[in-house]
Amino acid sequence: MAKIITILGENIKLGESKTIDMEIARLHTTTKLKIPVIIERSKIDGPTVLFSAGIHGDEINGVEVVRQLITQKINKPLIGTIICIPIVNMFGFVNKSREFPDGRDLNRVFPGSKLGSLASRFAHHILTEIIPVVDFAVDFHAGGASRFNAPQIRIIPNVPDLYKLASIFNAPFTLYSKHIVGSFRGSASKLGVKMLLFEGGKSLDINNDVATEGVNGVKRLLSHLGMLQPTIEIVKQKKSTIYIEKSNWIRAKCSGLLHDGNKIGLLVKKGDVLGKITDPFGKFEQKVKAPNDGYIINANYSPIVYEGDAIYHISGGNFENED
Repeated sequence: MAKIITILGENIKLGESKTIDMEIARLHTTTKLKIPVIIERSKIDGPTVLFSAGIHGDEINGVEVVRQLITQKINKPLIGTIICIPIVNMFGFVNKSREFPDGRDLNRVFPGSKLGSLASRFAHHILTEIIPVVDFAVDFHAGGASRFNAPQIRIIPNVPDLYKLASIFNAPFTLYSKHIVGSFRGSASKLGVKMLLFEGGKSLDINNDVATEGVNGVKRLLSHLGMLQPTIEIVKQKKSTIYIEKSNWIRAKCSGLLHDGNKIGLLVKKGDVLGKITDPFGKFEQKVKAPNDGYIINANYSPIVYEGDAIYHISGGNFENED
């Protein structure tokens, strides 16, 4: 029985609540920048689950999901331990930026290095100080730039345990997605952590419907693990998650103004009009059509696009990986 676990050099006993401020480096102004790690332990031993967000500092929707887990006291487990890190990349969050101050993408430098770049040192710290006590994890993300992701879980293929967890979480979509080199998910997996990656919404935005999907999925997952307090209501999905093995990006064939047809999350047929691209001077309009039957799982909400920009992500076709 794990009566005591140690995180960032501090011991946490059964039945104890503790917030530990993780501090790796200071700003160039010498100002301290602390990352709160919020730990709740039941008096009864059990699994340890990590809920993290903000590994990309501009993906605020995930931060909102973890915030709600705390304010609704979903993070107080019936058994076991729940660790919440609402903002992993506090540097990027302060600057409303995806990257670390050193210009690196934190989700591309794992497992990191004790003597590497700032982002690399931070990644190393997370893997060596927090992940060793974790059994399960959900890492919350949003679409980059102006791309809006329909709520979805991403898992690697051919892993029955992850398939089962994704089915229990039951987001509207579950995508099979290989680990990207240097990703948090990939490195945590190598250390034996069963991690789901949640995608939903877009950067620098809070979408209440997406946040609700994330929170409800967490409730279902914790209930399955026997960790959810009986006073918390579980919301059952009307439909089972839709598994997507292949997907591809529809790219702009010309530059111009993008007028979205609001098809996100919907099943479309080959030839259906998803939106149109126009020029600002009224000279042309080009329809963007679905190349195959499939679900629209991501849409570019930028009003201006350039030739070759990814504008719609549709299930079916050739697979394109993204974390």
